Amino acid sequence: MFRAACRLAAGLAAIACNPALAQNLTMGAGAPVSSLDPHYHLLRSNNEVAQMLFDPLVNTDARAQLRPGLAESWRAIGDNVWEFTLREGVRFHDGTPLVPDDIAFTFERIPTIRGPGASFSALTRSVERVEVIDNRTFRLHTAGPAPLLPTYLSQVMILSRRLHAQATTPEFNSGRFAIGTGPFRLSAHALGDRIAFARNDAYWGERPYWANVTYRMITNDAARTAALLAGDVDIIDQISTSDLERLKRDRRFRIAEATSLRVMYLTLDGTRQAPVPLLSGHDGQPLQANPLSDIRVRRALNLALDRRQLVERVMEGAALATTQFMPPDTYSSIPGRPIPAADPDAARRLLTEAGYPQGFQLTLIGSNDRYMNDARIVQAVGQMWTRIGVRTTVEAQPYATFIGRATRREAPAALLTWGNSTGEVSVLLNSVLRTPDRDAGHGPANRLLYSNPAMDRELAAAQAEMDDAKREELLRRASLAALDDGMIVPLYLQNAIWAMRADLTYEARMDERNDPGAVRLIAARPAR
Repeated sequence: MFRAACRLAAGLAAIACNPALAQNLTMGAGAPVSSLDPHYHLLRSNNEVAQMLFDPLVNTDARAQLRPGLAESWRAIGDNVWEFTLREGVRFHDGTPLVPDDIAFTFERIPTIRGPGASFSALTRSVERVEVIDNRTFRLHTAGPAPLLPTYLSQVMILSRRLHAQATTPEFNSGRFAIGTGPFRLSAHALGDRIAFARNDAYWGERPYWANVTYRMITNDAARTAALLAGDVDIIDQISTSDLERLKRDRRFRIAEATSLRVMYLTLDGTRQAPVPLLSGHDGQPLQANPLSDIRVRRALNLALDRRQLVERVMEGAALATTQFMPPDTYSSIPGRPIPAADPDAARRLLTEAGYPQGFQLTLIGSNDRYMNDARIVQAVGQMWTRIGVRTTVEAQPYATFIGRATRREAPAALLTWGNSTGEVSVLLNSVLRTPDRDAGHGPANRLLYSNPAMDRELAAAQAEMDDAKREELLRRASLAALDDGMIVPLYLQNAIWAMRADLTYEARMDERNDPGAVRLIAARPAR
């Protein structure tokens, strides 16, 4: 141990004496990046890379609180207008100045970009027009009250009309138009493998700490940890629980960890009429009715779940058990929401009351390569349900296969997730649970085609409420309306975890975002 400490001290001293060693940072990231077009796909990994090259009007800190970005200030003018003031002197990497018309162009461009998943249009849909007031001020006119617009805009990167008016997604991916106002410039890239960045010395904000950053996509957990152990990378994300304790004990490394905004949940397809694929009676025969449409059955499946066991044994402490969508003490979370202990006897009584004294059979699907211990979680849930008489077949598959099956509703139950990166619950409710309406932008991720008029009313009222406290109460009521119905069943909030060299430090972000620019070198103490 003494020798290890000496080696670490020597390494720190070497860095202090040779600043060149502190100029380069390599990050190993678990999620791939699908595009350098910042409006192509509303995906965390895409956004975190985009925020190195580009900037939003509004930033968020590690606790998901709003901070000024390209806009130094903003305010509501009445219910239907937001006024923003841009920072002075901001320029794109090629020297092109940022002007309010670039914001107008960005809002025009977003609806024209068709990506494979969640669209940025959901974040900008409320804006009807952009009014330019002067060379730094503009107003966003909305179709109705839009109290959360600044929050949503923290996900939207600003482009230049002059530079990007004709730029296509393939041209962004080639690197030709990956020109933003962000803290880094693009040096080189190979999508799916690595992206290299160089410091933007003309950045409008705090000068980036690192001269060069390499962002390596290493999707295999074991390979990512091996790269850290070998010194091939300096910091990694998405640490597997099997590696976490070992890394915590190893003095060569430091861990940064926080409860994240990502909720892992089960869906129970109670909206589908019988026969339901992969759901049958206890004897394997088709059922005349869908048991999941009975709230007593959904409550029984919920009562069978031992969330504390999932957290302690499967997640090995790297999660927080929950029965709601948000972490405690965050905006729109439900204070005092209980986490009841599993009650298999009560679950069996409810099944009998619902007409299934011998239970039934179903298949639960999930991914096996996307989220921390995802395959182990679906296995554990399947065992808990089987114990109450609901014989559960588990199918854990690569995410690309699984998500297609979930979207096509090929199984009655699935393990899914949502990262509440805006720091509040409205986007989850609108995307996952609101009655689908494509033209209105409601329910784009509502795979169950779920409809709850009570939840819809509370959510609509919240989205039009400019008072923060009143809106929070409406969002809580909307959440409760969905939670009490039990077709979506929260299990736990996954921890956001990074492991890095012991001479580095990083504040764990609740939104799970990798921000290489925020990684810092711990200065060695001067010799005495």
